[in-house]
Amino acid sequence: MGKAKIFATKPLFPSVCRMLEEHVDAEYWSEPERIPRGELLHHVARKDGLMCLPTDKIDAELLEAGRELRIVATVSVGYDHVDVEACTKRGVVVTNTPGVLTDTTADLAWGLLMAIARRIVEGDAWTRSGTWNGLAFDTFLGADVWGKTLGIIGFGRIGREMARRALGFKMRVIYTSQNRAPEAVEKELRAEFASFDTVLREADFVSLHVPLLPATRHLISAEGLAKMKPTAYLINTTRGPVVDEAALVHALETARIAGAALDVYEQEPKVHPGLVARKDVVLAPHIGSATIETRTKMAQVAADNIVAFFSGRTPPNSLNVPAA
Repeated sequence: MGKAKIFATKPLFPSVCRMLEEHVDAEYWSEPERIPRGELLHHVARKDGLMCLPTDKIDAELLEAGRELRIVATVSVGYDHVDVEACTKRGVVVTNTPGVLTDTTADLAWGLLMAIARRIVEGDAWTRSGTWNGLAFDTFLGADVWGKTLGIIGFGRIGREMARRALGFKMRVIYTSQNRAPEAVEKELRAEFASFDTVLREADFVSLHVPLLPATRHLISAEGLAKMKPTAYLINTTRGPVVDEAALVHALETARIAGAALDVYEQEPKVHPGLVARKDVVLAPHIGSATIETRTKMAQVAADNIVAFFSGRTPPNSLNVPAA
């Protein structure tokens, strides 16, 4: 019996490709642009496995095109782009890559927080423009970070690492989450559990770390934004649809909040035009996990899941074990 046939929507990293090819027959989409939908549907035909990215929609149409698929390994923690239920019905195992990007994403969220509070991106653009004529006492006044209140919505791995970073800035940390953290964790991170509304009302910085689910779509709406301080900032590194971008634009236009820093977008890769020209918004191109070290680890974990499956073992990060 020959090796299992795998299609990957990105060649990823040479070391990972070499390891993968020791165990399976791998084919890659090697063009620089994202794989078009038609090409993806074509390439999954007669494949046993698929390694995909969050930009690849895995739905009933794709599963019909790839009737021989037995595993879908997404190189991401989030899996809202994968119809897990449809995969389970067809006996297709779905895996993700949790854990390896926690600190890296928290670093990026913290960087966005600092950038919007201290107007770093805005200041960089002005300095490069050639119009800066030296220190001015009242120019580019931002907001202090140290000693302020950080509100964390979603207290999983990344949310907790945000709280850990806040310790160094002597911040008060309040959080809300579906499940309250153990007392020992709260004590270690000096984090206070609070209601959703309390976090919005009292935080100087609101950082989002929830998965995209039906219950979290537009979790931050016009109603929620109206509860925030006019001096507060919103940070989003989770999934774009968690925030109602039209409501966010209105909140910024009416000075309902002081600013926002975003790494993800509601209609990604499209960005709401009302956000693009604003100086009180920092925009990043979905780079929360984008370091060489972390993206390599993510690809390795996805490859490990595939190798484990075709070696007769349950993949370490299976999201629907019964399908196996």
